[in-house]
Amino acid sequence: MTRKYFGTDGVRGRVGTTPITPDFVMRLGYAAGSVLAKAESAGSRPVVLIGKDTRISGYMLEAALEAGLAAAGVDVMLAGPMPTPAIAYLTRALRLAAGVVISASHNPYEDNGIKFFSASGNKLPDAVELEIEAALDTPMQCVESEKLGRAKRLDDARGRYIEFCKSTFPNELDLRGLKMVVDCAHGAAYHIAPDVFHELGAEVIAIGNQPNGFNINDKVGATAPAALSEAVRAHRADLGIALDGDADRLLVVDADGRIYNGDELLYIMVRDRMNVHAVDGAVGTLMTNMALEVAFKEMGVDFVRANVGDRYVLEALQERGWLLGGEGSGHMLCLDKHTTGDGIISALQILSALKRSGKNLAQLTAEITMFPQTLINVRVVPGFDWKKNQALLAEKDAVERELGQAGRVLIRASGTEPLIRVMVEARDAQVAEKMAKRIASTLEPAAA
Repeated sequence: MTRKYFGTDGVRGRVGTTPITPDFVMRLGYAAGSVLAKAESAGSRPVVLIGKDTRISGYMLEAALEAGLAAAGVDVMLAGPMPTPAIAYLTRALRLAAGVVISASHNPYEDNGIKFFSASGNKLPDAVELEIEAALDTPMQCVESEKLGRAKRLDDARGRYIEFCKSTFPNELDLRGLKMVVDCAHGAAYHIAPDVFHELGAEVIAIGNQPNGFNINDKVGATAPAALSEAVRAHRADLGIALDGDADRLLVVDADGRIYNGDELLYIMVRDRMNVHAVDGAVGTLMTNMALEVAFKEMGVDFVRANVGDRYVLEALQERGWLLGGEGSGHMLCLDKHTTGDGIISALQILSALKRSGKNLAQLTAEITMFPQTLINVRVVPGFDWKKNQALLAEKDAVERELGQAGRVLIRASGTEPLIRVMVEARDAQVAEKMAKRIASTLEPAAA
């Protein structure tokens, strides 16, 4: 069955445009509530936790979602602005039927979305999402008045989650003597992340912690790390961390303002864990820098690439029983700490590696050199299938033969635009650029 509304990370879009409208979100709440109610044991009423980020549209969508769930006979607990991974944790900890987050993550404030977590704190299985989509095709109704759901505020959601985050940091370590800048992206972690690091002993300078409903991810956070680099240098801090709007991704900056992306952070995590116990393997994506693949092979750690998206990284980890994975964008997974990607907890794993080793970020990554990458986006006519283009395939094969084990080629179609993305990695930046242009040139006849 083809998905109509759910993408890789829930339902997302521009506010006021289908599907992110009050009427659709109310119907979505009713459909999800109906599916959850059907799955509950006889005589028990499902309870769903709702959290949101700091977008102005969160108020409207929260009310619509609450109404739909109540109409299906589902009780609702409201957590207010909370990171996406906090809702995953609280859903599991409180033994609730499901958790829902109203957020569009790293997107601008004009966008918003709805994502669901199961009772176990994982993203909903595909089968359940498809069942909800099927329920959306039936008219919305309402249970009898005596069966309507109730809503109440969850007391101290913030404090519960802060304590959970701190529990993932080694008991024998602390952050005393560390001066750090924390960029909250004017998002859901604005009232949480600074306190986590402060309570572990760090001197914290918070930026991006004044949300007004319109400034989420605006020139701050993990999608705009220049602000963090500037703040770290200005305050002469030891390092800085940047989260995105819903705090599930992470970038780190050192004292010189140099940015470390998710690939480098995954390398640090794996190296640190190997000093504690064996690491069977790690999962990246099709976009993960080849330097990690080479480094992990030398370390005796298996490495697997999943499709782009933390959902697929998680699936690959679960299939193999592995614990560590991530994307260059900063979505990191530490499955022995949390069921989902968590920017704060990922940062604590990096900080514990720094503390245990007594080294800085540059020293921890000294043995790995990222391969230069060249990415070229070629706009093509709609419906163009690059896999059937013989000239492109022949040039791709030729480049791969020339690169051998010293680079790689990745070609993929955009999921949202008529674009073909051509990426070449090589040890030499000029070689990567030259070969990417060679492949891209074969698409000129198909260019839009």
